[in-house]
Amino acid sequence: MRYDLVILDNDGVLVDSEPIANRLLAEYLTELGFPTTIEDSYRDFMGRASHAVPEVIAERFGGTLPADFPGAFHDRVFAAFDTELTPVTGAAELLKELQRRAQPYCLASSAGHAWIRTALDLTGLRGHVPEQRIFSAQDVGVGKPAPDLFQHAARSLGVDPARCLVLEDSPMGVLAARAAGMDVYGYTALTPAERLTAAGATGLIDSLAELPALLDG
Repeated sequence: MRYDLVILDNDGVLVDSEPIANRLLAEYLTELGFPTTIEDSYRDFMGRASHAVPEVIAERFGGTLPADFPGAFHDRVFAAFDTELTPVTGAAELLKELQRRAQPYCLASSAGHAWIRTALDLTGLRGHVPEQRIFSAQDVGVGKPAPDLFQHAARSLGVDPARCLVLEDSPMGVLAARAAGMDVYGYTALTPAERLTAAGATGLIDSLAELPALLDG
């Protein structure tokens, strides 16, 4: 099937930010008295908008995070990004290949716009993603697994959701794509294939280099 739009997640798909962000989130929550391992962080927060963190902490611990938690956490992440963040292997090559094919694509992330652009700038990928094709959960007020972000991206670009393919690395993202009525390939770099399949992934890839050939099918 020839898709009219390929929608790419950012964290974990284009930029290798998930290990950094989840490590720092687990450390910070533990400092605040809410013991959290990096495995807990991946399971509970990967692919979700930042407002999910206080919700989970309230549910699990009956606790409340400090009012400055979002800003303080982002400061820690951005400081680490400056020295640690790299593009996912094959990300630049994938974007160039999509451009060469004239395959329309966009980015849709649960992260805020400042986070997205900081990550793209630091990894040298910003020039490959046109400004008008960057979509954030901030635009719709709700993150994955709600379908709103993907629906907003498709609507903004005038594409039928049924003609979209999403590339996601988290079960939350897969659930959001399926709820939006889109096909979705699960990227298994950080998430076991069975978790992505259980969430409804219509296909799986282990490497970004696999995607162009699948688009030919």
